[in-house]
Amino acid sequence: MSEHSLDVAPAPPLNEPPEWLRLNGWMVLIKPLKEIVGAAVPLIVVFVAGTTTNTPWRWVSLLGVAFLIARGITHWATARYRITDAQVELRSGLFNRRTRAVPRDRIRTVDITSEWQHRLAGLSALKIGTGRHDKGKDDELILDAITKDEAERLRTLLLTKTTAVPVGQSDVDTAGPAPAPAETELVRVDRRWTWYAPFTLSGIAVVAAAFGALWHFANELHLRPDDIQLLHTVVDLVGTSSLWLLIPAIAVALLVIATIASVLGYILSYWNFTVTREPSSGTLHIRHGLLNTRSVSIEEARLRGVEVKETLPLRLVHGGRATAVVSGLRHGRGDERAGGLLLPAAPLAEAHLVAAKALREPTDPTTAPLTAHPRAALRRRLTRAVLSVLALAAIAWIGSLLDILPFWVTIVFLVLTPLSVWVGFDRYRSLGHTLTHGYLITRSGSLVRETVALRSDGIIGWRLHSSYFQRRAGLATLVATTAAGRGGYHVTDAGISQALAFADDVVPDLVAQFLEPAT
Repeated sequence: MSEHSLDVAPAPPLNEPPEWLRLNGWMVLIKPLKEIVGAAVPLIVVFVAGTTTNTPWRWVSLLGVAFLIARGITHWATARYRITDAQVELRSGLFNRRTRAVPRDRIRTVDITSEWQHRLAGLSALKIGTGRHDKGKDDELILDAITKDEAERLRTLLLTKTTAVPVGQSDVDTAGPAPAPAETELVRVDRRWTWYAPFTLSGIAVVAAAFGALWHFANELHLRPDDIQLLHTVVDLVGTSSLWLLIPAIAVALLVIATIASVLGYILSYWNFTVTREPSSGTLHIRHGLLNTRSVSIEEARLRGVEVKETLPLRLVHGGRATAVVSGLRHGRGDERAGGLLLPAAPLAEAHLVAAKALREPTDPTTAPLTAHPRAALRRRLTRAVLSVLALAAIAWIGSLLDILPFWVTIVFLVLTPLSVWVGFDRYRSLGHTLTHGYLITRSGSLVRETVALRSDGIIGWRLHSSYFQRRAGLATLVATTAAGRGGYHVTDAGISQALAFADDVVPDLVAQFLEPAT
């Protein structure tokens, strides 16, 4: 038996803390490779610039690669971690020694990620989070990298708050990994749902970001469109230089590229996407990814509700996405990064179904009939939608008088006025709220329709605000504050008495002082 063959040892006495453990030896190659790939663009630019100008800049790029390799080796050589009954500790650094500790009773998330570099060596990175939002990335402690079996074992250990303490970890496990508890599968993404990807607009965002980066790069190099031979070749292939023909052709080409990018991104991100429940620990496990895999664990005790989102393109094909409203997960960086995604773009019925399964409800709370809002809310939406388009038309008309914009821009905004009326009606139809089976249900939005089912016992307070124009219309916005998700969920443009009565129904006695007449 080798000296590293023992993975688990009996828990030591309280006055004898466990030994410090070293990360897997493959980290010597993985970390430099990750950093070199991340810095590939500037390294290549510096190297090419040095080669073409016959300057020593290319040696700077080689020194940069050597520095990244040396830093990766130093990190592995100095990094040590240990898990005690009270906390998880990690220390690293050669010249600047750093020690981090996370109390085990404050651990809220334990996620496992495996980028393609990790998968080459059969390793994973274990991310331990406390759920705090005020310290950014400092609320995470990352063990990068350990074996997959050890990562799964540590996740179970830390989430179930067991008292067993691991004091060794190696590549060889003579006893074999502990058998995993039986899991119940809630949903598995069907590969046919990939066709929903183009309607998520993610491909358009990718193309826009790439175009912006290329435009910035061209400006830095002082390149003009006339200097780019590729554009001349494209114009020759199209066979015309007329803008009326060239612009639609470019739009169609960009749409095709965006569609391909959306499909590829969907496959890479959500390949083998599954949501399972581990009954013994009351934990939801979310796994997905093709090249880079990720496994997220959500304690059901921290689940405060669900949210179903339908962007306008997805609504056209009856699609939607489902996310979890969880305390301890960051919000605002995207549901995929935050880890609360329960279902990517898929049939809307499936999004509602997985929401019900995650909440352990026999029926879908997010499909409950909603109470309509006053007609004043309709007038408010029509006014705002139509006046916005007319204001843009007026600005465009002034721009045409000053020879800043062509007159046809004004015509376009005027033509869009009937569409703005439809948007106003659609936004009103999306409004609604209700209380069903202990859940606050609220819905709003048109370009992005959001339906939220929030547990009433997860609401810690209310905010009621009414702008000048809302007060004139007898409307108000009720905000349910919670320690999960966005921190507050809105019941928008409800009647003032309607909003207060609803708040009292959801959480009795919390707003009773506003409902009872003063004595």
